[in-house]
Amino acid sequence: MIIKHPIPPFYSESSRILILGSFPSVKSREQMFFYGHKQNRFWRVVSSVFEQDEPQTIEEKKQLLFNHKIALWDVISSCEIIGSADSSIKNVVPNDLNQIIMASKIEKIFINGKTAKKYYDKFIKDTIKIEAICLPSTSAANAKWSIEALVDEWRKIIL
Repeated sequence: MIIKHPIPPFYSESSRILILGSFPSVKSREQMFFYGHKQNRFWRVVSSVFEQDEPQTIEEKKQLLFNHKIALWDVISSCEIIGSADSSIKNVVPNDLNQIIMASKIEKIFINGKTAKKYYDKFIKDTIKIEAICLPSTSAANAKWSIEALVDEWRKIIL
């Protein structure tokens, strides 16, 4: 069964950094905001990079992103997926990133994990002509990366 991405992109006209995931988890789709599963380390990592307290509510998460000029979305618009497993993704339709690029000041694109990078390179890179930097996934499934190591790598998002 094809699932359509239900979460709109988060960005403002002052966004300078775009971070892309692959496709929202079941928990994120339920919450209608990105990285909603408590085991995903995205919010812990990004808040640590900027030496801020980890946001708990969606409003606090949006404020963190806004304060640091970060736009957030995913590479995939719709796909077949079993649960939240990136490894099960099939029949991908990519998101159109032009709406974010045109309405903001995006200077750099970062990708959260190899699955998102694979689909970015396959469907999007040649269209928008912006090279993306792949960072290690913040997913709990990427357990070989400690929080400290993730934070060190993710410091690249500081412009």
